[in-house]
Amino acid sequence: MKVLFVYPKFEATFWGWQDTLPFVGKPAAFPPLSLRTVKGMLPESWQSRSVDLNVRGLRDRDIEWADRVLVSAMDTQKKSAKEVIARCRKFGKPVDIGGPILQAGCEEFPDASTFFLGEAEETVPQYLADMESGGLKRIYSSDHFPDLAKSPIPVWERDDYRYYACGFAGCTRGCQYHCAFCNVVAINGDIPRSKSVCQFLKELDALYEAGFRGPVMLADDNFIGSKKVTKEMLPQVIAWQKKHGFIFDFTTEVPITIADDSELMDLMVAAGFRKVFLGLETPNKDSLVECGKMHNAKRNMASCVKIIQSHGLIPMSGFIVGFDADNPDNFDTLMINFIQETGIVIAMVGVLQAPVKSLLYARMEREKRLVALPSGNNTDCYPNFVPKMPVARLVQGYKNIWKTIYSPKEYYKRICKFLENYDPSKMSIKKAGLIDLTAFMRANFWIGLLGGPKVSCYYWKSLLATVFSKKYKAFADVVAFQIYGAHFRKVAEKIQRE
Repeated sequence: MKVLFVYPKFEATFWGWQDTLPFVGKPAAFPPLSLRTVKGMLPESWQSRSVDLNVRGLRDRDIEWADRVLVSAMDTQKKSAKEVIARCRKFGKPVDIGGPILQAGCEEFPDASTFFLGEAEETVPQYLADMESGGLKRIYSSDHFPDLAKSPIPVWERDDYRYYACGFAGCTRGCQYHCAFCNVVAINGDIPRSKSVCQFLKELDALYEAGFRGPVMLADDNFIGSKKVTKEMLPQVIAWQKKHGFIFDFTTEVPITIADDSELMDLMVAAGFRKVFLGLETPNKDSLVECGKMHNAKRNMASCVKIIQSHGLIPMSGFIVGFDADNPDNFDTLMINFIQETGIVIAMVGVLQAPVKSLLYARMEREKRLVALPSGNNTDCYPNFVPKMPVARLVQGYKNIWKTIYSPKEYYKRICKFLENYDPSKMSIKKAGLIDLTAFMRANFWIGLLGGPKVSCYYWKSLLATVFSKKYKAFADVVAFQIYGAHFRKVAEKIQRE
């Protein structure tokens, strides 16, 4: 059996980092972890090839070679996925598809041959068994949340490291928090599951042997879902990093409650964790209560962010506007002030969407306020339901937030606030590589010289602010912030045009 793995092209989004990629000379941000994991499940007798459309185009000879085509995709890859299916069907090739793109159902892909609903560790073995017996079904589904010991080590390809700006791995799935706007509990369960320490270290070995260096994203719903398990694992990750010269910088997702545990934060920093994504959502406590984010509502989030920064971690966060409890008179000002005062440089602000299988989606259906499926675009200016606030005011306020927080001056102020709170002294520093030096030189030229008067001015001011703060270990982070800023300004410009 010859299988062609195809990863559809992403639309330009906040987390796609498309405008940062020229700085590091890579065509794509993240490799297709899902397909590399499924590849590890295939029988040894099967042959496989891979095409990531974010890296290169799909050629006729790729399709002609294959017996079957396997596609994994998310909502922001929907357009490309449909094009892949249509093209492969013209060649008479069956296309099997899975991933978050199917959360709303299979109806949008009538030409697909097989659908995978649920986690691959449950559905793919059924598929392979039926393939062997000749009785393939149209849908393979499972509501069971498998033991992650069943998950194979991803099989990376020889040149993957050349094409992607960041490595990808996974340690945990599931989250104990039932946030109304989130469907993770429905998809991955509310009991956090973790891979064994040995299993996770083997994934790091696989990334290392494949040539990946530098940033590694952990695709976890909640990395500290079980603090006990996390604290048992981190000392061994520290030992692995020491052995390999601290070659990886990890980014993962954690709740704000991490601020309560200094030991855990110190272990993460020692293990090479640099950035943590926090779902802060909103500074409006009534809105936090509305969406079930009680672990945020019960604390001073600004103080918690400062604590996290002071331990040497860089907080990023998602923010949401459009809750019923949001005040039309000042929701945008409230959001802008909070983001600026906390020094959260990487702030993803979105209009509230009700995802399929979320508590919010069910409520909007009951209240007959649902108007569409979620767009999958995290910077869509419009909700997929009827908000309490006038839509025009919501959109105007949303655009104002983006216009303000990603203006060169306010972005610079946020970097300065971050430097004021941040303590990088416990952070392990690796030698800058060729990619790092190249990115720095390109940033100096493209942003520092060609960015325009305001952009260039605040670029150099941010670098000088880092030097004057004597937080030299943060210098590379500030350069990275400015490179990210070039991307965020493009996103902000796009939002203003909508």
